[in-house]
Amino acid sequence: MPATPAPTAGLESDACYLAMKAHDARFDGSFFTGVTSTGVYCRPVCRVKLPRRENCCFFRHAAQAEAAGFRPCLRCRPELAPRAASWSTEDASRILALQAARLIDEPDAWTEEGPGAARIAARLGVSDRHLRRIFESQFGVSPLQYLQTRRLLAAKQLIADTRLPMTQVALASGFASVRRFNAAFVTHYGLNPSALRRAGAVRVGQAGESVEVRLGFRPPYDGAAMLDFFARRALRGVEQTSDSGGQPRFGRTLRVSQGGRSLAGWLQLRFDPAREQVLLRVGDSLAAVLPTVISRVRALLDLDAEPMVINGVLHASFPEGDGLRVPGTVDGFELAVRAVLGQQITVAAARTLGSRLVEAFGEPIATPIDGLDRLFPTPAAIAGASGDALGQLGIVRQRQSALFAVAREMLEGRLALHAGADVPATLAALQALPGIGDWTAQYIAMRALRWPDAFPAGDVALQKALGVGTARAAAEASQAWRPWRGYAVLRAWHRPATPPAAEASAATALHTPTRARTGATA
Repeated sequence: MPATPAPTAGLESDACYLAMKAHDARFDGSFFTGVTSTGVYCRPVCRVKLPRRENCCFFRHAAQAEAAGFRPCLRCRPELAPRAASWSTEDASRILALQAARLIDEPDAWTEEGPGAARIAARLGVSDRHLRRIFESQFGVSPLQYLQTRRLLAAKQLIADTRLPMTQVALASGFASVRRFNAAFVTHYGLNPSALRRAGAVRVGQAGESVEVRLGFRPPYDGAAMLDFFARRALRGVEQTSDSGGQPRFGRTLRVSQGGRSLAGWLQLRFDPAREQVLLRVGDSLAAVLPTVISRVRALLDLDAEPMVINGVLHASFPEGDGLRVPGTVDGFELAVRAVLGQQITVAAARTLGSRLVEAFGEPIATPIDGLDRLFPTPAAIAGASGDALGQLGIVRQRQSALFAVAREMLEGRLALHAGADVPATLAALQALPGIGDWTAQYIAMRALRWPDAFPAGDVALQKALGVGTARAAAEASQAWRPWRGYAVLRAWHRPATPPAAEASAATALHTPTRARTGATA
């Protein structure tokens, strides 16, 4: 059995034990418990018999538990836990280490070569040696050990929840070969990967097979508000909301480009609030890139937010919004296009334009879900469209210029719109394009880049909700909410006491700029 390791810095062991005793889901993913009598490590929500206090040691990250010799619990499955937050207002070394971990966690940030310590260090502008030093100081493990744990846990989920051949499991999880995958799995977990395979993991849908996985989140979570957000913006053919037996579901099509290949398929999700989980079904055509799909869905639903930390900053100002999350996207290019289309018009009008664009330039796709039969247009499709064709859809020339510019930048690799992108550089690149101002750039940063401190100060609805009259005053009022100003924006837009005129504006604010926004360009 593993020897009892030294306590992890910053964790209060007695408090962790009480949270584990209560199965408190608010702490899920915030720490892991290593049990020396069994050699396994668990999530705080694990329902096995409570171990004795003297047999427990606590870790902030799964990688630390595995480095200490513990293997993941097969019941609570640590790979399902929400990820730890990657934003901080603390010292620069901690921020750098957290940003490095964020890059490792973001599959869309890398080519088929994957992340490595040297490449991450180059992205962050520091030396490989410096990155390793601060990473080990912060997490207690090297970047390589952290990455290895992420890959193994991703593989463990694929083994448990799918029938993918082990070769595909290995490649999808980031291993260069099955031999290396098997060796790492046996070394870390003392098990052959095939021992974890569960029969009947694949569900058979109406038109083929699908994979079903569970994704954890920390409460409180207002799932109804999130699904309502997507329902009011659903594009015909691409997205659909339904209600089956009183259980609202959201489904959509998507395309994943990875490793020089492009795969298309569908997904459908619903919330399981009793278990603090989301049930996700993914078409089998996307099973080979399931870790990437899972990462995108977690971003879409903001499942990795830490509400206790956020609410600690925002609750006094916005007590009614503790369960709200910032909606994300499964495709940064799609989000940018939709933001441009919605400039200065209502949500309903933007939805109409987006649906017309999908009908004209989106590829058809067959799915087992009625109403899901189109993919959102690719950058190549938009860049190759004529101005006349876009004009016939009702898209004015100034927005056409913005769409063409974003599509060209994405095609040429000069613009990346995902959670691993450099936020300041991306904001600057966006605002250098025709037809994109500060508000649109901030909105894209909030939803596509997952930047929690995004703040569209020029938004009129936001200013009214905050009781100020200028962008400068709104920015000044927001300083107390950093680094969670994006969440403050969402709460301000949802305030129930907002005056009627501002309520109408707030209904459109989550999607597009209004005419009076100083950051928008016509």
